[in-house]
Amino acid sequence: MGIHDRDRPESGPRFLRRRLLLVTTLIVLGVLSGVPSTTSLDDPAPRIEEANPAAISGVPRMRPMRVFKDIRLKRPIQILVRPDLPDLLYVVEQPGRIRVLDRTRPDATEAATLLDIRPEVRMKHNEEGLLSMAFSPDVANDGLFYLYYTASSPRRAVLSRFKIASDGAADPESEEILLEVPQPFGNHNGGTVLFGPDGMLYLSLGDGGAANDPMGHGQDLSTLLGTVLRIDPNGSTDGKAYGIPSDNPFLDVEGARPEIWAYGLRNIWRMSFDRETGELWAGDVGQNQWEEIDVVRAGGNYGWRYREGKHRFSRDEPPAELELLDPVVDYPRSDGISVTGGHVYRGTARPKAFGAYLYADYQSGRIWGIRAVDGEMTEGPKQVARLRNSLISSFGEDADGELWICTFEGDPTSGVGAIWRFTGPLERATATTADGGA
Repeated sequence: MGIHDRDRPESGPRFLRRRLLLVTTLIVLGVLSGVPSTTSLDDPAPRIEEANPAAISGVPRMRPMRVFKDIRLKRPIQILVRPDLPDLLYVVEQPGRIRVLDRTRPDATEAATLLDIRPEVRMKHNEEGLLSMAFSPDVANDGLFYLYYTASSPRRAVLSRFKIASDGAADPESEEILLEVPQPFGNHNGGTVLFGPDGMLYLSLGDGGAANDPMGHGQDLSTLLGTVLRIDPNGSTDGKAYGIPSDNPFLDVEGARPEIWAYGLRNIWRMSFDRETGELWAGDVGQNQWEEIDVVRAGGNYGWRYREGKHRFSRDEPPAELELLDPVVDYPRSDGISVTGGHVYRGTARPKAFGAYLYADYQSGRIWGIRAVDGEMTEGPKQVARLRNSLISSFGEDADGELWICTFEGDPTSGVGAIWRFTGPLERATATTADGGA
C-alpha cells in the first residue's frame, strides 16, 4: 500500500490482516452513544507537533484531535460517509471489516459492524487486505456500495459490489464481482475505489509488486496494473460486468486496455476528488528516494519506471515522443518513506485552509499543505501538523468538507487504530500539546 509499501525490510507495515452483522440504521444510531468533545479528553494524547505559524503562508497550521478513543479499531485504512446518512462515518479495517461510527457521538464506546468479509480477504502480505470502499452516489435508492480487496487462489485483486437491504443491513450473498486482476506479487495492490463527479467509478491499481517494476507494467498499456481505471458500473461492454465510457482516452489505441484512464504509476494508495474543481489528486508511493503527489488526468503518463517523482529512476531513456507528466510536488526520504494522499480542504472550520491540498507521510507523521492551479503548485509545501507517535494511513472527508484521519498507534504490528479530526480555529484545546515541529 502506499504507506507500508517498501521494497526493503518492512518497517511499520501500513495495513496487515462472512459473517455479516446485520445492522439497521436505527441500531447503528442507538449503539453509538457519546462522542468526544474537543475540550474534554481525559487520556494523555499522543504528542502532536504543529508547524511554526510564522513559517506558513497561505496554509494555516492545523490541529488534529483524537476522537472515538474508547472504540477499538483494527488497522483502519479508510474513513468515508454515506451520501444519504451524513452523520455516519464508515471505517474500513484492513483485515476485512467495515465499522460504523456516529460523528455526533464521539464519546461512543462501541461501533456497529456493517460487513465482515475477513474469511474472503487475503492478508498474507502487509499490503493486502480490504483496501477501499465507495458508496454508490444513488445509494439511497439502489442500496449499493463497492469494495476493493485482495483474495487468494489465485492471488488477485477484486472489485465487487454489495447490496444493502431495505432494513439497512448489507447482504453478504449479494456480492457481485465486477473485475478481478491477477497479482504477481503480494505488494503494490493500490488502491482506492471512488466515484467521480461524472458518475464513473475510478480505481487505482499498483504495478503488481516486487521492486523496480520487474515486469514493466508501469509503461504497458496492455495490463491494468500500474494504472488508474475508469469504468461505468451501471453499463456492460463486451460481456463485462461494467461498461467502458465512450470518452476513455485509450479506447482506440491498439493493444491498450480501454478501462485505463492514466498510467505510469507505481502504487497509488490514496486518491480523492476535489469536490469543487473535480480534479483527481493522488499520492503515488515511491521506491527508494522520492514520494509524489499527482493530479491525475485523462491519458496521462506519470513516468514510472522511467522516473521516481521528478527524478530519473531507470537506466533506460523514455522514447522522445513520450510525454511524461510531472508530479505537483515530491519529497525525499529525509521527510518520510511513504506518501498518504489526502484531500483538498473544502470545509468551514478552518477558513484559511480552504482550497489547500493536505497530505501526509505514513511513517514520519508529517502533514503538509500546498496550493495549486491546474496541477501547478503555487504555494508550499508547508508542514501544518505532525503526529509523532502515529502512522497515518488515510484521510477522509465528511459531508461538510471537514477532514478526518485514520492512524495506527504504537507498535504497527499490533493493529491498534485511531481516528482523528481537524478542529476549528486554534483555541487551545486541553487535549493537545502543540509545539513548532519539523
